Amino acid sequence: MSTKISKDEAHKLVDQLPADATWDDLMREIYVREAIEKGLSDSIAGKTKDVAEVRRKYGLPE
Repeated sequence: MSTKISKDEAHKLVDQLPADATWDDLMREIYVREAIEKGLSDSIAGKTKDVAEVRRKYGLPE
């Protein structure tokens, strides 16, 4: 599910890009913003796992 964004927030995002930005640059910024918002939402909702738990699950060193 996509996160809703206001037009003002979208304008601010575009305004922060350099003058020579590409569509790919804009899409990357949108993706990063959405990922951050989702991560914050998951954190607030308690939908996160401890790093040590994930490392153990995948056999990674602590």
